[in-house]
Amino acid sequence: MTKLNGIVPCLTIDGAKAAIDFYKDTFGAEEVSRADHEDGKRLMHAHIRINGCDVMMWDLFPEFGMATTPPHGVTIHIEVDDADRWWQRALDRGATVAMPIQDMFWGSRYGQLKDPFGHT
Repeated sequence: MTKLNGIVPCLTIDGAKAAIDFYKDTFGAEEVSRADHEDGKRLMHAHIRINGCDVMMWDLFPEFGMATTPPHGVTIHIEVDDADRWWQRALDRGATVAMPIQDMFWGSRYGQLKDPFGHT
């Protein structure tokens, strides 16, 4: 059994399989596990790891009462070794700018992107 870190975000994504591919290609995510839904199209559960941190996700299941509106109010921060390089890499793969990257007063190079699935 895999030991998880303290707080694990769980993302509802309309297109979880494509999201896993995006996170692998863009942020070097490692796929830990996935469980397909019986329809063969959606994922009931998936577990990836980015920079040693766990992220869970599953597809949108409106038939189980999941909201179909885009995500709001949550920002996922990823610490990287070269913010500008990773920033450009995400843009090249379909992310869009929510807040331009810049040097911040607390000493970090920081910006916000929206991934193709609506997460900041």
